[in-house]
Amino acid sequence: MNYSTLTQLMEPNESTLGRDIDPLSVYALFEHIKDKRKKRGVRYPMAFILTLILLAKLAGETTLAGVADWVRLRGDDLQKALPGTRGTFPCAATYSNVLRAIDAEQLPHILTQGLLRMEAAVRCEDEPSRFVGQKEREKHVHIAMDGKTLRGTLSHEAEDQKKMHQVTLYEPQTGLILKEQVVGEKQNELSLLSEFLLEKWVKGRILTVDALFTQHTFCSSVTRWGGEYMVIAKGNQPTLLDDLRLFFDEPPTDCRDWRTACTHDKGHGRLEQRSIIATTELNDFLSTWAGIAQVFCITRVVKEKGKERREVVVGITSLPPAKADAHQLLTLNRDHWKIENRLHWRRDVTLQEDHCQVRKGVAPRILALLNSFLLSLLDFLGVENVAKQARIFDAKPAVALRLLLGPLPTFK
Repeated sequence: MNYSTLTQLMEPNESTLGRDIDPLSVYALFEHIKDKRKKRGVRYPMAFILTLILLAKLAGETTLAGVADWVRLRGDDLQKALPGTRGTFPCAATYSNVLRAIDAEQLPHILTQGLLRMEAAVRCEDEPSRFVGQKEREKHVHIAMDGKTLRGTLSHEAEDQKKMHQVTLYEPQTGLILKEQVVGEKQNELSLLSEFLLEKWVKGRILTVDALFTQHTFCSSVTRWGGEYMVIAKGNQPTLLDDLRLFFDEPPTDCRDWRTACTHDKGHGRLEQRSIIATTELNDFLSTWAGIAQVFCITRVVKEKGKERREVVVGITSLPPAKADAHQLLTLNRDHWKIENRLHWRRDVTLQEDHCQVRKGVAPRILALLNSFLLSLLDFLGVENVAKQARIFDAKPAVALRLLLGPLPTFK
């Protein structure tokens, strides 16, 4: 991302910083969120509160106290630009109270659909009937599924301060969150499979997951709904793990299908080599796994500071060689970890989510959803370094404000 270009595109002027809100803006998106507060005593609109939170987060604030201070210090300028402003701005407690009044089931749906509409507007421009091209379609094929604990919600005994663990469907190529759900008490991630493995999410897509989901039920559900899977075998499936290890450690001499691929990367002071072996030789032997089309073994060797680390994983996939050769399988495996290093890691480190002390009601979940939406928004704009962009927004808050009030597709 060329940061100076992004800034120039969004430089404020009198016409763009008025109180008129564009229908394709983030602010307009927030206006669709149901407000569960009683009308009596409501001082600030829901969209106004959420816009202020996102505005301060874009500028690098990571706590509600920081949000309140950042907004208050820029109050004079914000009053001229934002609708719904009063003589004062909310305090930190008001932000927390409003977050607890949001429908946590409705919010992710609205945010996802909003980003999809913005993407469609960029693609179609002045031609609403333009079809999705092959290149655009391929960006939405791969989805990764993984869980994350909101650490700020741990170790609290109050009834309204429960521990929260999120499970997310994530598009590694676009940064889009398709679905999010919190695991209930006395449940684990596997108990949510029926809510995630639906035709609208699975059909025509490739699902990659961690070893927890390497289950017969998962594989059969994905193939039943017309999707493909790629899973890793670990200790929760000891028989499968032993069979695959034995095969790749001592391959048969008459093996006729043995395809390989390898990649090399250099950066951050380390050298990394990834190699894969893929074959169809075990398909009949492992036929109890629904739709199995290939097995694979991936070796990762990292050299850093004179030391070498080696990691070997094995797994199965329903993708036949005609749909995914060895190189494509290696790419899918690597892209799966974007849910960790581009979503979870940036939420924890850049946005300081694990240090968040908001823990009452659904407020922690709402803030986590807003963090994910913010990262999806910046991915939509092509921003690679979130921290660097936050410093630009902090220095030029009018730029961030126009991003939230103006027609987002024009910035793409």
